[in-house]
Amino acid sequence: MNKIFPQGDSDDNAAGTKALPRGEGAQTCVTLTNRTGFLCHDRRSCIPASKVCDGVRTCAHGEDEDEAMCRDMPQNLPSFLVARCGDPSFWIYSDQKCDGTNNCGDCSDELSPVTICPPCGPGWWRCPSTVFGYCGCIPRSLCRDHTQHCSDWSDEYSCPGP
Repeated sequence: MNKIFPQGDSDDNAAGTKALPRGEGAQTCVTLTNRTGFLCHDRRSCIPASKVCDGVRTCAHGEDEDEAMCRDMPQNLPSFLVARCGDPSFWIYSDQKCDGTNNCGDCSDELSPVTICPPCGPGWWRCPSTVFGYCGCIPRSLCRDHTQHCSDWSDEYSCPGP
């Protein structure tokens, strides 16, 4: 989860497009895991949104770490890389929505009405109101591990396990 600090908007670019080196605009793509990504300048490499401005040059030419784009986050990030939490002063990378993890701290990245996520996948167990790091579903690998992950303890008594 990332905290948004209001900044003056001095960006003259159109919404959702930010200037990058060599004057090229940022473009969205879909990663191999079917998540929102950032298309590198080689037009072949699609990196996960959360790998942009993480301090590591993932694109061959380093455009994912462009100083102008990374300086004032999330304001300078292309809008397709940013997802707002239930508390609009917090944000996450768009590829962190519906990933099963409570990235926003209030489950707004995993549950309605802020986010509409698909039902739990085959490797997950649905339980009402989970505790700790998950929202609505937990990985089946956590079932029957002698630790409560669901508020009703169904992960210990009902879940068939991995």
